[in-house]
Amino acid sequence: MPTEQRPTNDGTAVVDASLGADQPRVAPAQRMSLRRRFVMSQSLFAAVALGACLIAPLVGSTPLSLRRALDPSIPFADNVDAQIFFIARLPRAVAGLLVGGTLAAAGVVMQALLRNPLATPYTLGVSAGASLGAVTVITLGGAASVGSLPLVPVASFAGALGAIAMLYTLATLRRRGLSTNVLLLAGVTLNSLFSALIMFVQYLADFTQSFQAVRWLMGNLDVSSYGPILSAMPLLIAAFAMFAWLPRSLNLLTLGPDSAAARGIDVARTQRVAFVSASLATGAAVSMGGPIGFVGIIIPHLVRLMVGADHRLVLPGSALVGAGFLVICDLGARTLMAPLELPVGVITALLGGPFFLWLLIRQR
Repeated sequence: MPTEQRPTNDGTAVVDASLGADQPRVAPAQRMSLRRRFVMSQSLFAAVALGACLIAPLVGSTPLSLRRALDPSIPFADNVDAQIFFIARLPRAVAGLLVGGTLAAAGVVMQALLRNPLATPYTLGVSAGASLGAVTVITLGGAASVGSLPLVPVASFAGALGAIAMLYTLATLRRRGLSTNVLLLAGVTLNSLFSALIMFVQYLADFTQSFQAVRWLMGNLDVSSYGPILSAMPLLIAAFAMFAWLPRSLNLLTLGPDSAAARGIDVARTQRVAFVSASLATGAAVSMGGPIGFVGIIIPHLVRLMVGADHRLVLPGSALVGAGFLVICDLGARTLMAPLELPVGVITALLGGPFFLWLLIRQR
């Protein structure tokens, strides 16, 4: 008889015969196999991300001596190598790790929530709301700050929060749970609305402000300090704490709400947690690096090709691979046309566009 595997309430797999009867599963062996695969795959992914973060600050158009940069006998004000390493390069490598890992993990959650393999963290318009806030502040005068934080990241995250509130209100307006169909339609509509408002704000801006806005919209990890990173950390920690609760539930949610509910999953709660966590993560990531595209779609699919479809492997693996991927892309943006620096969003688009087309052809 033909058989197929599907996940159960505890995240393990059972074998369905052609008549639909659940057969006994060998849970200990499956757990051992999953544990072994988890350790091997995540160790490899973590090594790649850590290696990228360690190498990226050492490479650039200006030669750098790590020994001199870490020499405590040289005053920091006189140590050019230390200034380049700790102020110019290390913050953007850390930002690349956080932004890349966050966008990739949010892409996994969005694809499971919407049950659409081509969904991205930007599908629901949260990124467009964040971009509207940032472009508005740049046009009105982006040199202002809130305390020690630049106003542009603050306004960007405020715009993301506004978009999240509007989406959640519309998706829960007429039902107790979260309607993914309404969520998707509202997200596409808000995306178009916010994009039109961004163009209107740019039309009112002068040339300098318009150029700054376009550069921000293309994605840039030049955070210049640790302030934006530290300000986004509480939100990222909260988002990843919710991500850690999701993998088993997402395995069942991909079968459909009815099938997940029949296996004991609180579908409404899982959908709310998935939407809020992915949206908060996207808003925090965009406020740091701008709307960097394609990371949230190519990395989840790439990880699935390597480890399978189990979200207990895909979600943490995507976060690690996405972190290393964006750091490497930013390294290319700094060095390919040095001393000219490309926006990192250009590099991810050049790599992600062909990969996206390959996905479409492969699915067909």
